[in-house]
Amino acid sequence: MYILLSVSIALLSGLLMTRLFKKIKLPAVTAYLIAGVIIGPYFIGNLNIEGLGFVSMEEVGQLAVVSQVALGFIAFSIGNEFRLQDLKQIGKQAVVIGIFQAITATFFVDIALFVVHMIRPDKLSLAQAITLGAIATATAPAATLMVVRQYKAKGPLTSLLLPIVALDDAVGLVIFAVSFGIAKTLVSGTVDIISIVVNPIVEIIGSLALGAIMGWFLTQLEKIFNSYTNRLNITIAFVFLTVSLSMLKFEIGPVHIGFSSLLVCMMLGTVFCNICPLSFDLMDAADRWTSPLFALFFVISGAELELSVFTDVVIIVIGLVYIIFRCFGKYTGTYVSAKATKCEPQICKYLGITLFPQAGVALGMCTTAMALGEQGNLIRNITLFAVLIYEVFGPLLTKMALTAAGDIQPMPEVVKNRRQMKLKFAGNRK
Repeated sequence: MYILLSVSIALLSGLLMTRLFKKIKLPAVTAYLIAGVIIGPYFIGNLNIEGLGFVSMEEVGQLAVVSQVALGFIAFSIGNEFRLQDLKQIGKQAVVIGIFQAITATFFVDIALFVVHMIRPDKLSLAQAITLGAIATATAPAATLMVVRQYKAKGPLTSLLLPIVALDDAVGLVIFAVSFGIAKTLVSGTVDIISIVVNPIVEIIGSLALGAIMGWFLTQLEKIFNSYTNRLNITIAFVFLTVSLSMLKFEIGPVHIGFSSLLVCMMLGTVFCNICPLSFDLMDAADRWTSPLFALFFVISGAELELSVFTDVVIIVIGLVYIIFRCFGKYTGTYVSAKATKCEPQICKYLGITLFPQAGVALGMCTTAMALGEQGNLIRNITLFAVLIYEVFGPLLTKMALTAAGDIQPMPEVVKNRRQMKLKFAGNRK
């Protein structure tokens, strides 16, 4: 009962908060996150009134399945951006920018944190610096997608942005796996080639293969049904199934077999949108169905943020270094590679800003980093601090960049007047 009540309170608080944030022209994503913080364990939840808010992190953790499913649908939607006819125009640019900006962000953060390590080796080890540098690659596809949808962004920058976000996380997984393998070697003193090289390759190839197989099966099953509603239902059911299968983990000798749910669901969406003739309509209908799911996902994400990290000066200082140099690396890497691939001036200028948000993928990486033992705690807290800052300000910066690039257009006066007339007419009828 209390879990359902907490879910309803979470969704309602998020929706009500968007009304307040709309007046100050902030994105809905930020409103959802702030609503989550307010009903989380550090504010209303601290009153210990069951159902009114999340009274503990354990209670928030009980809704982890919501976040997993939401990320699956987000990845599925982003996979829709990999239509072959579109990739023929932007494929080269997306690949070059996606890879180069991720590597540049890692390089900048690694150098900055290495300097911190040299100054205060007692506060930050080399293994921690390398791991945080790898985490810097990850972006937040959920926040980016929500801003694009809310403001109906459309244009050259948006067309390039979503494929880059998808590719960025794939590149990030490789960089993180290699860097984390090196970090474990530094901590343990033993070289593990399987962890550094084999496991990352197996995870990426396995994830893409599983997603492609599921996408093919989904397309074949769609042919059995004639009803549009049934086809939508089978699409939604398949995303649920794919998310659950991507959680499988097992060992074959020394090799760890696991999957990235983001990569699997992205590949599911990519294959489906390229071989199913009805994919446009079904994707559009699925997007409308997932709107409350995404809202709940961001409210839960806000409730998960550990505000206690602000009590440690060391975390704040290292976190600020991480945030500043990650942003610098993302922007510089994007600008240089966009120039090299002859992108339009507004893309070169503003694309890097849209890659600042960071959340789910980074949190997944820092969870893996807990395998470093005591050193993993600092990595986790710095990542949580950075995610808190990025998730509050990142969506706003993304909106500003898309607006400056011309991909978000102001609402035409005709549409505004029409809406006002409808509201006035509804009021008169009452």
